[in-house]
Amino acid sequence: MYYKQYGNTEYQVSAIGMGCMRYDETDVKAGDFNKCAEVALYAAEKGINYFDTAPFYCDDKSEIITGMALSQLPRDSYYVSSKTNMGTVGGQGTADDYRRRLETTLSRLKVDYLDFYHLWCILNLDSFKKQCDSLYSFFEKAKADGLIRNIVFSSHMQGNDLEEAVASDLFKGMLIGYNALNYRFRQTGIEAAYQKGMGVVVMNPLGGGLIPNNPKTFSYLAEGTDLTVPQAALNFVASHKEITITLAGCTTKSHIDDACKAVENLVERPARDIYEEYENKGVALNNLCTGCAYCKHCPKEIDIPKFMDAYNEKLLGNNLHDRLKYHWQIPAEMAAECIKCGKCENLCTQHLPIMERLSEIAG
Repeated sequence: MYYKQYGNTEYQVSAIGMGCMRYDETDVKAGDFNKCAEVALYAAEKGINYFDTAPFYCDDKSEIITGMALSQLPRDSYYVSSKTNMGTVGGQGTADDYRRRLETTLSRLKVDYLDFYHLWCILNLDSFKKQCDSLYSFFEKAKADGLIRNIVFSSHMQGNDLEEAVASDLFKGMLIGYNALNYRFRQTGIEAAYQKGMGVVVMNPLGGGLIPNNPKTFSYLAEGTDLTVPQAALNFVASHKEITITLAGCTTKSHIDDACKAVENLVERPARDIYEEYENKGVALNNLCTGCAYCKHCPKEIDIPKFMDAYNEKLLGNNLHDRLKYHWQIPAEMAAECIKCGKCENLCTQHLPIMERLSEIAG
């Protein structure tokens, strides 16, 4: 395993971290948590020492499963992160509400402290300010009490907005979506964080599955290597000097093996050099849906993530209606049931024009 220094801390963290939101769905629903925990333990065997979890992942079982695994390891052999925001306590919470939320997380993970605690899912600068105003003093108190070591944030903002968040000097690191599709739109943010001495952790390095599901489109990533396209996509992210950890969501031990192979003999380069190499290669689409499914709360019960997945096919030059008919087996006409309430767009971490796309699909 290849290791990097986390920002200006003394932590040596694995270039690949385990994203703990992909435990096997069947095993989770069956209550076979030990089987899921074996995957995290295998990751530790392979040298991965950073584990990222959160409330509500995997039917709200991710922290429990991750704790079952990590409690079998020496506490100084790994770093664990979790997350909170106003939504985790039902809206505008009190310091006591956030404290109970944190204590639940610690209990589930079977630890006395978190190495990293994220101010979770910041969508824009207004959200950043609102969440900081509500929670930051709680974070400081929890750190003073020894319950968390580092205050960090996770965000879906673009580069310029990320720069402003970084400039606040409130955080030791950040977690952002970054991959071969959107790197042009986030690059200034990671450069600013690196220059500030912050750690940078990346989620969605495979573009929510878009990259491995379209291997011909992204074959340029693997040119001149012995890597598969998914492995090359992980390597693309991890090779950035400014990026500390690339999270891989792993369901099986083979996923762990693939992720580890991606950083064998890793060569780090500045983001600017990578930008110049890939500037005229592949596609640069920040308007592809990454499939996070946060929008799946439609009052008309439209399965929006599936329709947005189909729309991705159009953006990639394929037939969206074939995707709906043969893959998802849902009629395009269902999109016409949209009442344009805007709930989905308010929830979308990428600020996509979902209602417009549904209308186009229905038409």
